[in-house]
Amino acid sequence: MTRLFILLIFISSSFVGAMAQTSQSDEVKGTYWNAEKTSHIRIYRAKNGKYYGKIEYLKEPNDENGNPKTDPENPNKELRSRSRLGMVIMNSFSWNESESRWEDGTIYDPVSGNTYDGYMYFEGDNRTVLYLRGYMLGMTWLGRTSEWTRVE
Repeated sequence: MTRLFILLIFISSSFVGAMAQTSQSDEVKGTYWNAEKTSHIRIYRAKNGKYYGKIEYLKEPNDENGNPKTDPENPNKELRSRSRLGMVIMNSFSWNESESRWEDGTIYDPVSGNTYDGYMYFEGDNRTVLYLRGYMLGMTWLGRTSEWTRVE
């Protein structure tokens, strides 16, 4: 009987811990203005448990000819005609509990056609501003940080 009681306590505490971690990691979910205030990116958790970001709004959705903006700088020629609206630009971010950040993801810049390694985080208790650090060649110091503001 004592063993069963201890087992139930262990299972309960494991479940509560997992729920708390999921809750904390899900704090990033939502829609944000990019740093330039030209688009909204919705960050969501996929079925694989990783976080992705998709362009859901463009302040100027059309080019100078009135056509929907595409991805002309993409290094993959087959993707250059795809629409920017609806484009997934953040891929495979995972929550790192010990660092209190989402990391090991990539960020695609449709303006330049470059893809960067990245991580993202909040500072303190402020969940309004999300900081994204994009960098190259695995060197975090070789990059820049952008501030994205949560859309109200």
